[in-house]
Amino acid sequence: MFASLSTTALLSLGSLAFVIPLCLFLGVRGSHYKKRNEHTQQQLLAQQQYHQQQLGERDNRLERERQEAQQLQQKLTLVHGRYESLKATLEQKEAHFAQQLQLVKDSKDQLKQEFSALAQQVFEDKSQQFKSLNQQSMEQILKPVQGELKGFRDKMEHIHSQELQQRAALKAELVHLQKLNQSITEQAERLSTALQGQKKTQGNWGELMLENVLDSAGLRLNEDYRREASFDTPEGRFRPDVVVYLPQQRHIIVDAKTSLNAYTRYVNAHNDIEAHQALAEHVQAMNERINELASKDYHRLEQLNSPEVVIMFVPIESAYVEALKYQPDLYQRAIERNILVATPTTLLTSLNIVKQLWRFEDQSKHTQELAKRAERFYAKLNSFLVSMDGVGKQLDKAKETYDKAFSQLYSGKGNLIKQANEFKELGVAVQKELPAELREKAELELQQAQ
Repeated sequence: MFASLSTTALLSLGSLAFVIPLCLFLGVRGSHYKKRNEHTQQQLLAQQQYHQQQLGERDNRLERERQEAQQLQQKLTLVHGRYESLKATLEQKEAHFAQQLQLVKDSKDQLKQEFSALAQQVFEDKSQQFKSLNQQSMEQILKPVQGELKGFRDKMEHIHSQELQQRAALKAELVHLQKLNQSITEQAERLSTALQGQKKTQGNWGELMLENVLDSAGLRLNEDYRREASFDTPEGRFRPDVVVYLPQQRHIIVDAKTSLNAYTRYVNAHNDIEAHQALAEHVQAMNERINELASKDYHRLEQLNSPEVVIMFVPIESAYVEALKYQPDLYQRAIERNILVATPTTLLTSLNIVKQLWRFEDQSKHTQELAKRAERFYAKLNSFLVSMDGVGKQLDKAKETYDKAFSQLYSGKGNLIKQANEFKELGVAVQKELPAELREKAELELQQAQ
């Protein structure tokens, strides 16, 4: 048994001798693998952080691009909104003008119908009585009314003719607007290349282009607008390029001194570097002009009734477009400074609206004058009817007196006809017989009385 236990113990000791090194080996390998695993995890964490950083930068770029896209969309919406507003205003004015014209036509038709009905009634009721009136007296009564009617008819024909001419002119202007704008732009492009570096000549050219746009819009010098008007104030003398007159004694200032020297260099640049530098200077020049116009405060001039907005005229369409491409917020920045940048296209459209406002103002004056003339005509007609009513009453009274006088001739037992016949029967000599009609009527009256 001892031997058996010894063998078992030996086997156990042998097993332990094998197991212990194995455990030590596995422990060392496990520690090695653990370190490798930690190193791998650190590498994975570093890669994850790197990728997260890359994703963050990409998200930032996407956010910036999204914000820029939103800004462009807002500007596009603003421009579209202004276009729709101007379009809606024009349509509203046309609808209002059509309503006023229809009202005038309806008033004209109603006055004609009422006058015709009144005249027909008066002439039918008094036709027999008019025969006994003196022709000269009738002409004196009707002459003022005829004069008012003729004036009323002439005025209505004039307004109708004027309205047709205005509609035809407006349609022609709209048809030729695009061609005219294209022509102005092409002229501006050609002339701008000839004005490099000549600031005074360039300023005069800008004013000339502005005057061409004003003339194309149908505005008249010194009537609808005024050039280089001078205004003296305690702060100094102000001399805006153009003052456009609006209805109700209002004004709007238009400036034409925007420098295009840098833009000319941009157009003629030989490489991208020169073009980029020239375009940057062009945008800077426009910003400086915006600030300069905003500082003038033209709306504070006592001699003018102007809104705070000043129109800055850029005679070349592409000059403004390129500036907007370089600085997209240029338009919004100008609006914030109460400066409205306008090209020949936008200015011509705005001036056509101004011209229509003047037409509506003139039409309104004509309508008011027509209303006054209609009021005077109605008063004259009323006076005429009162006079005619008086004439009718006088005629009725005269007829009543006439009938009463004649009744004394042949009515009653002691009428004059009967007495005259009795004189004749008594032998009174008469040279001329009484009218047989009166004698027969007197006898008939006596027979009816009996």
